[in-house]
Amino acid sequence: MSTVLYEHPLNERIRNYLKLEQFFAQAYTCLDNDLKITTSHPVFFNALFAIIDTLERNDVRSDLVKDLEKLEQNLVIWSKGPDVDSSILEKQLTETVHLIRHLRVPRPTWWQLKEDKLLAGLKQRFAIQGGSSSFDLPQLHFWLHQSEQQTKQDIAQWLNLLSDFSSALGLILKFIRLRDDFETIEVDSGFYQDNGEGLLLLRIKLADDAKYYPTISGNKFRYSIRFMLPCQNTGRRYANQATVFQLARC
Repeated sequence: MSTVLYEHPLNERIRNYLKLEQFFAQAYTCLDNDLKITTSHPVFFNALFAIIDTLERNDVRSDLVKDLEKLEQNLVIWSKGPDVDSSILEKQLTETVHLIRHLRVPRPTWWQLKEDKLLAGLKQRFAIQGGSSSFDLPQLHFWLHQSEQQTKQDIAQWLNLLSDFSSALGLILKFIRLRDDFETIEVDSGFYQDNGEGLLLLRIKLADDAKYYPTISGNKFRYSIRFMLPCQNTGRRYANQATVFQLARC
C-alpha cells in the first residue's frame, strides 16, 4: 500500500536539521535540470542561500559536531556487541570521524561561497521579493545563458563545497530515523497523545488515499496528533472519526 510520510521535530535542533535537509534536496534536484529551460534557478539559489545563512549560525554547526561525536561513541559501543557486522560499522565510523575532523576546522570549505563574487551579488537581490528579475540581475541572465555544461559545472562546484555538511546531516538523520520502527495505531476520535520524553522526531505514515492529514504539536515532554480534514469554508476542520495511522517515535 502506498503511503504519505509526515515528519515533525520535537526540538529546535531537529527542526533546523529537517529544514537543511529540504534545502539540500531542492538544490541537488536542480543539478539534474537545465536551469535556463526549466526556470528552476530561483529554487536553486534560494535553497543555496538558505543553507549558507543557516550554516553561518554557530549553534547549528556545533550541534552537528556534537551529534557526530555522540554517534562516534555509539558506533564504538555497538561494534562490541554480539552478531554485529563489524565491517559495516567500521565504514560508518570512518566516515563519522572524517566528518568531525572536517567540520571542526576554523575555516570550512563552504566559506568560499561567501567570497564568490557572483553569489554575493545575487544573494543581495534574492533577499528582496521580486529582486531576481533579469533587468535587476544581468549577471544572472548572462550566467543562465552559458552552456548547460558550464552552469552544471558551477552548481556542482558550489554544492561540493557543502558536501561535508550535507553528508553529516544525512548520516545524523539516518540514525535518528532508525531509532524506532513504525507501529500501527487506531484511535476512535482522530486524536492521539503520548509522552514525548527522550524523543527527537515523530514520523507518521498515512495511506495515500486517506482524506485527512495530521497536525502535530508538542515538545520533549509531551506531544499530540490531531487529524484534520480540508474544508472549503474554514480551510480545515477536525476529523472526529476513527483513524488508522502508523507512527515511529524516534
